[in-house]
Amino acid sequence: MLGYFLSRLRWRVIWSFDGWKHAWRSEHSFRTWVWANVVSDILALALPIGGTERMVIIVVGLLVLAAELLNTAVEALADLVDGKPNPAIKACKDMGSAAVAVTALAGGVAWVWALLA
Repeated sequence: MLGYFLSRLRWRVIWSFDGWKHAWRSEHSFRTWVWANVVSDILALALPIGGTERMVIIVVGLLVLAAELLNTAVEALADLVDGKPNPAIKACKDMGSAAVAVTALAGGVAWVWALLA
């Protein structure tokens, strides 16, 4: 039982890392958000802000990366389903992008809160 669990866990980690590598190689936007998170996390750790604010900034930054990964998956699937212009496909891709923007906005709100608190 434990062996099966560990085997499945191993494969989940491998598949997740493969997804990360693919996004890193193929998506400029993902790389940009990774570097934005690196800078944000360094500042969050260096500036004299509260522990809760620091944690929220780091967690929201990770959520931006998660949203970008999901957006990348939606875009890849949409391109595979229909390679020609399609209003429904465009709407799906735009909503994925909007999800990234909303999570990034949450990160901005967290930073404003941390700096003003």
